[in-house]
Amino acid sequence: MSDQIKHECGIVLIRLLKPLDYYHQKYGTALYGLNKLYLLMQKQHNRGQDGAGIATVKLDQKPGIRYISRRRSNAAKPIRDIFDRVYAKFNNLPEEHINDAKWLKNNLPYMGEVLLGHLRYGTHGGNHIEYCHPVMRQNNWVNRNLLMAGNFNLTNVNELFGHLVKLGQSPKEKTDTVTVLEKFGHFLDQEVESLFGYFKQKKDHDNQEIAQLINKNIDVQSIIKRSIKKFDGGYTMAGMMGHGDAFVVRDPAGIRPAYYYYDDEIAVVASERPAIQTALNVLYDDVHELKPGHAIIIKKGGDISIKKVAKKATQTSCTFERIYFSRGTDRDIYTERKQLGRQLADTVLQAVDYDFDNTVFSFVPNTAEVAFYGMMKGIEDCLNKIKKKQILELGKNPAPDKLETILSRRARMEKIVVKDAKLRTFITEGTTRDELVSHVYDVTYGIVRNEIDTLVLMDDSIVRGTTLRQSILKIVSRLRPKKIIVVSSAPQIRFPDCYGIDMSRMKGFVAFQALVALLKESGQEAKLKETYKKCKAELNKPPEKAKNRVTALYDLFPYEEVSKKIAEIVSPKEIIPGVEVIYQSIEGLHEACPNHVGDWYFSGKYPTPGGNQVANRAFVFYMEGRDERAY
Repeated sequence: MSDQIKHECGIVLIRLLKPLDYYHQKYGTALYGLNKLYLLMQKQHNRGQDGAGIATVKLDQKPGIRYISRRRSNAAKPIRDIFDRVYAKFNNLPEEHINDAKWLKNNLPYMGEVLLGHLRYGTHGGNHIEYCHPVMRQNNWVNRNLLMAGNFNLTNVNELFGHLVKLGQSPKEKTDTVTVLEKFGHFLDQEVESLFGYFKQKKDHDNQEIAQLINKNIDVQSIIKRSIKKFDGGYTMAGMMGHGDAFVVRDPAGIRPAYYYYDDEIAVVASERPAIQTALNVLYDDVHELKPGHAIIIKKGGDISIKKVAKKATQTSCTFERIYFSRGTDRDIYTERKQLGRQLADTVLQAVDYDFDNTVFSFVPNTAEVAFYGMMKGIEDCLNKIKKKQILELGKNPAPDKLETILSRRARMEKIVVKDAKLRTFITEGTTRDELVSHVYDVTYGIVRNEIDTLVLMDDSIVRGTTLRQSILKIVSRLRPKKIIVVSSAPQIRFPDCYGIDMSRMKGFVAFQALVALLKESGQEAKLKETYKKCKAELNKPPEKAKNRVTALYDLFPYEEVSKKIAEIVSPKEIIPGVEVIYQSIEGLHEACPNHVGDWYFSGKYPTPGGNQVANRAFVFYMEGRDERAY
């Protein structure tokens, strides 16, 4: 992606199902769980570099011995910072201690059987360490301690906050993280109190025995059901309770991803399948996707179950996971990205008039590479059909030289754009800074023939178009191509996201900028004010009755006309080559990613009621000149 955006966080939950000395005997280290946590977080580092955190829970510790450990970091390399500090606890230990799992558990932190990790990409707030997960709710009752980490964003935080206030609480912040923690904590408290009353009434047990009975009988499924009942948003949330129960829950629409694996030694839940495959050396089919609206629950005793916790909804998993966010090492994601590129081959060839000899095909590194391979496969297939036709036209005894000429034709595939090391802009003066920013990318010189070759560049998506305008198009224009064609494997991004991606301000989208320009040029600028009034009216309705009023504006213009205007906007004024932009269609997106149909940022069709209100509010904020997040 040429425009960098912050997006979904990553989670890891590990439950060791055997005593720690088992792992020491089999794998040579009692730090087996910590090592796997580190590896799983590193293999998902793409999901968050604003911060990270881990927490562990030790099972069956005696009163007075610390059983919960947590460390968070907002350093430049947070995973490394955390584990450098954690592993420092074990450096220089005598051999008899490092090989004694029982001693390690009783004397050092982070030696728990339940482990939770989180990688943060902040869509809101600064990079203060308090924004890092896991977040913790402490209590002297072991089973009322709660630690949570999540990949989520809720659209109705104000409503949920108000509900907590009505319950008598006074949350310290009005954020979705605090609200979620207190929501789960409230129903955990209720569950513990109810069980305590039940067992106390029987008069068969003292308080210590009752505490153990509560641990065994806590209904985690019920707690989750009651906690998420009013949630509107996309989420995968993981939790650990002080006594050892753990869970991961996924939203009913399956917007945010979650995968799990377990055997008789270990249970793991993570945001991406390949991370589990690599860390545990297991096969693709061994790792399962957690169903939307379900939770995986791991009880203190080791029992594992998958439970339904929310009403069934249409699955609308985020397509941006497939296009960009998730690592392409997943088999399905890799093939889907290739197909996204392949589907654009015919459109691209029409744009260059099938001129294979005078067209150079390349891509914007690094995430567009797989889609580029797919596009080139489609172009090669088309060229092979042309070759076949030409060979048949030569007759039964073709001249060897003519046959060789046809067979030797190739599409000109080259690595033209190079992602350079990030340049620090020491000077903030506008012109100087813009000049330095323009050199984030470099190019391979001497391959594109001046004023002869058309340069086709594959990008996986275009959000703001800023990097195209300020850097990529400026630098490739120095190669003096006859024309530059930018191909986006994703459709036009037209609407804000409110489920975890940092795309909340309407004015930032180059597609929206193009829409406004077209309205003004066509004498329809008054429709902006009309839509503003309609959006304001929708905001006074209950979310479930609101409609997205912004989509009607886009319906006024053909898709290709918006693309043409985008090309004008992203073209630097000083460059000579003409610029064309080709976008994936929404239909093509669904054909390539049939099991992930969440396309609200492209289509305006939100999977939850709160999404429509976010779109309306974002438009209202634009019209009122308010540079605020719309949720």
